[in-house]
Amino acid sequence: MDNFDGSRPATNSEERPALTGETIIYPPRFEKQDKGTNIWLRSFISLAAYLILGYYIFKRWELLLLITAIVIFHELGHFFAMKFFRYNDLGIFFIPLLGAYVSGTKREVSQKESAVILLAGPLPGIILGIGFYLLWQNNPSLHVAGISFYTVSLLLIILNLFNLLPVYPLDGGQLLNRVFFNEESWLSKIFIFLSIAFLCWFAWKSNFPLLFIFPALMLFRLIGEKKLTTIEKRIEAEEINTDLEYEKLPDEDYWKIRNILIAEHPAFKDVAPAPPFEYSHKEEKIMTMIKNLLHRHLLQDISLLGKILVFLIWAAALASPWLLEMDMSFFRRFGF
Repeated sequence: MDNFDGSRPATNSEERPALTGETIIYPPRFEKQDKGTNIWLRSFISLAAYLILGYYIFKRWELLLLITAIVIFHELGHFFAMKFFRYNDLGIFFIPLLGAYVSGTKREVSQKESAVILLAGPLPGIILGIGFYLLWQNNPSLHVAGISFYTVSLLLIILNLFNLLPVYPLDGGQLLNRVFFNEESWLSKIFIFLSIAFLCWFAWKSNFPLLFIFPALMLFRLIGEKKLTTIEKRIEAEEINTDLEYEKLPDEDYWKIRNILIAEHPAFKDVAPAPPFEYSHKEEKIMTMIKNLLHRHLLQDISLLGKILVFLIWAAALASPWLLEMDMSFFRRFGF
C-alpha cells in the first residue's frame, strides 16, 4: 500500500483489523512526519509569491521590501510569543497583496496567553514607528534606501494600527472576541457578522476588490462550523471521547471519526470508509479535520482588572499617533 507524505505505513497485517477472539486490533491513526520542513518550505514559497505579485503593485523594490520587512517584523512578534507559550507546528505564511499570518496549534488556550500573542504583533511595530518618527523630528533629512524616516514611521504605524482595529479577524478583533466575548456566545456571532459587513464596506470604499476575499473566507468558515456541529453531534452519539490530544486518540476512535467525516463532510465523499483500513490520498486533510474536532479548552484566566489593563494598552496603542500629533489623514478617507 502507498505511503503518503511520510506517514506511518500500514503493513499488510494492518490493512485489515486482526481478530483476537472478539477483539479488533485497529491500524494506527495517521501520523505525518517531517512537518517542520514542509511548513517552512511552504512559508518560503508563499513569501516568494508575495514579493513577485507585490512588485506588480508597487513597482519599486525598496518600497516593497520595506513593507515586507514591516510585515515580517509584525508576524515575528506573534511567532515568538506563540513559541514562548509552546504552540506546535508553527509557521509564517504570506498572502500575496494582502499580508501574512502565523499558524500554530495548541489544545489548551489561555486568555492571558492570547492577549500577549495578539498584542505582540502590532505593539512592537507601533513603538518602532514612534521611534522613527521622533528621530525624523530631530533630523528631517534622515532616510533609508531613499525613503524618509517619516514615511517609514507612517508605514509602521498605519499597518500595525490597522491590525488593532476591533474587526475580526484582525488582531484587535481577535483580542475583543477572545478576551472580552465568549467565543461560543451569540454576542460573538453577531460581532463576526458585523466584521464581515465592515470588511465588505472597506473593500468597496478602498476600491480594492481583492479585500472581499476576507469576508468571503469568513462566511465559508461559518458554513464549515455549521457542518462541524452536525459531525460533532454524531461523534457524541457514538460516545467517542474528544476531550484529549490527538496523540492520545485511540486508533479505534480515529477510524470511527474518520467514517463519520466521510459520511457527513462533502470534501471526503470520494474516500472509501473503513473497512478496509487503508489510508487515502486525503488522509492528511482527514487528520487535520479530526484534530479540529478534538475539544479545545479556552481558559478564562483574565480578571476584570486584567481586562481593563488589556483595554487600556489597546486603546493607548490606537491613540498613540494622534497623541503625537502625527498626520493621519490616511484614515480620514475612510471616515475615521
